[in-house]
Amino acid sequence: MERYVSLEKVQKVFTTKKGKFVALRDIDLSVRQGEFVSIIGHSGCGKSTLLNLVAGLSDASDGVLLCNNREIAGPGPDRAVVFQNHSLLPWMSCFENVYLAVERVFASKEKKVAMVKRTEAALELVGLSHAMHRMPHEISGGMKQRVGIARALSMEPKVLLLDEPLGALDALTRAHLQDEIMRIVAIKGTTTVMVTHDVDEAVLLSDRIVMMTNGPAATIGDILDVRLPRPRDRLVLAERPEYRQARAAVTKFLYQRQNRTAA
Repeated sequence: MERYVSLEKVQKVFTTKKGKFVALRDIDLSVRQGEFVSIIGHSGCGKSTLLNLVAGLSDASDGVLLCNNREIAGPGPDRAVVFQNHSLLPWMSCFENVYLAVERVFASKEKKVAMVKRTEAALELVGLSHAMHRMPHEISGGMKQRVGIARALSMEPKVLLLDEPLGALDALTRAHLQDEIMRIVAIKGTTTVMVTHDVDEAVLLSDRIVMMTNGPAATIGDILDVRLPRPRDRLVLAERPEYRQARAAVTKFLYQRQNRTAA
């Protein structure tokens, strides 16, 4: 797998009423094509800021950001974002919410019938064919997140960016959607970068886990290779020593960082 997303000496500084605030410094990270990378760290370590830089929703103060050897200079259909808040338009059905994204990307080169099929296929991929004409207030929180994932995938992005998309869900729904994300990414082969605060989620889903130091001026403290075979079954993995070792390594890093801050 070749490098697809690259960050070199990236820094992000915000201007506040109290002066300059350095959120991120010296970020060096490469993500290979088809790889699943999780970013984990304590609150305030700049995880979402880093994801927004890759999405093009925020500009870096310094450094170089590349996607497919092109400079990231703003949002683009090659990078789709799923936020913790599903952000569905409440006056539109599930189908219409997804179709809106499809239309913006493909209207100039596809006829309506093709875009309708593309929308239906995205909803089918996340298991929502039966609910495509329901309104957001008629479906559960987990289903809303699935619509958000369908909307992102409908654009056929090269990079899928997930900003704690499962953080507000109950444990059972979260586990189900984790399995769905693994299945979908395996089918599509999409390069994926996910922000999470859940150690088990990171180990279950990832090829590598990027561990951030505490902010301000946060940077990458360590990167862990998750050497677990795919496809992954959570019940089988729980018995594997490699899973326990990966989980322990991430937990130790986070615990030591927390203690250092408290001291």
